[in-house]
Amino acid sequence: MSGSCRGRALLISENAPFPGDRRVWNEARTLVDAGWEVVAACAAAADRAQPASETIDGVEVHRYPLRPAGGALGYAREYAQALWRIRRLVRQLQRERPFDLVHAANPPDFLLLAARSARRRGARFVFDHHDLTPELFRSRFGRGGIPHRALLAIERRAMRSADVVISTNESYRQIAIERGGVNSEDVFVVRNGPDLERFQPVPADPDLRRGRRHLIAYLGVMGPQDGIDHALRSLAALREMRGEDWHAVFIGEGEVRGEMEILALELGIGGSVEFAGWRGDDDIRRILSTADVGLEPDPPSPLNDCSTMIKVSEYMAMGCPIAAYDLKETRVSAGPAAAYAEAPRPAALGRCVHELLEDSERRRQMAQFGRERVVELSWQRSATALIAAYQRALGREMAAVGTGARGASSAAGVSG
Repeated sequence: MSGSCRGRALLISENAPFPGDRRVWNEARTLVDAGWEVVAACAAAADRAQPASETIDGVEVHRYPLRPAGGALGYAREYAQALWRIRRLVRQLQRERPFDLVHAANPPDFLLLAARSARRRGARFVFDHHDLTPELFRSRFGRGGIPHRALLAIERRAMRSADVVISTNESYRQIAIERGGVNSEDVFVVRNGPDLERFQPVPADPDLRRGRRHLIAYLGVMGPQDGIDHALRSLAALREMRGEDWHAVFIGEGEVRGEMEILALELGIGGSVEFAGWRGDDDIRRILSTADVGLEPDPPSPLNDCSTMIKVSEYMAMGCPIAAYDLKETRVSAGPAAAYAEAPRPAALGRCVHELLEDSERRRQMAQFGRERVVELSWQRSATALIAAYQRALGREMAAVGTGARGASSAAGVSG
């Protein structure tokens, strides 16, 4: 920890284990570098053993057991259990010393409720808007009605209860202002950019191609809304176009992984698709630095149309050309570093991949643009915005990090 302690911050993440949630991990390290005492509360990983408590790079991590659930009722049970466990953990942790600030990453949107005891002791609240929960519900379950309206009300309540809202892009920022009713000066854009001091290309590893000519990669969560089925069906279409001169690696975990492994076999591409699970940064850099194309298969939906996928900027940082559906925020981030399918169908995405594999010069140009563009999307830019948001929440100056800028008070000057 550098310099004198700036305060004690609690970061809460239910949606992904720490440090697996790359955004929360970058936020925590930024705060440690700025001189904060940082405590993280999160669910333990369901697929591997993790200690209940440990310190990682200066971040004090506390985990609680939680079994992820599918289905609307399953999610209700999971979130209720998480709320209870986090509430107990917050009370236990603040016996040592009160928190100056509680920073909760959605979903669910009501995590700040678990820290009401910290609010009563003077903590400021930051709502970290990772996902549009009402749109996420509709993407997963295909319905609106009373549950959707209830989620809209919960989202608005969460935003209005926070001192500051941080959003992943300008689309989310506008939703916080217009739908959440938050003052524009209290909403900051903190993008999901890679840390370019750590996330740099490495030499390609030909062994990853498993004897094939090309490597195709996917990096990210495997949930119902993430388009893993689109990715696999696009690869089945690709096989019809060019045979199997390629190998694909899917990095990540999620509730549909088992179903997708079965789907790959049913499509007849099981021998060409490798489900690698979550990997550390070293393996991710090696795979993406070797890949000829990175898949961004998130299909159009009310959620995906205005969301920024962190995989996009991570592909760009590694110089990996992208094949994607034409979503608003994907095009904002990637521009010509991505090739966009002419229609939101797997066959069109497969055609997009095929055309990229056929044109090495185009891939070279896309890789160069991506590496140049990602500097504007990097975590180094986002770190400055995060510090500005904390300054706003606390109403006092903090040590600046990254670029050395300080004192910004609205998102207008810090968005990437």
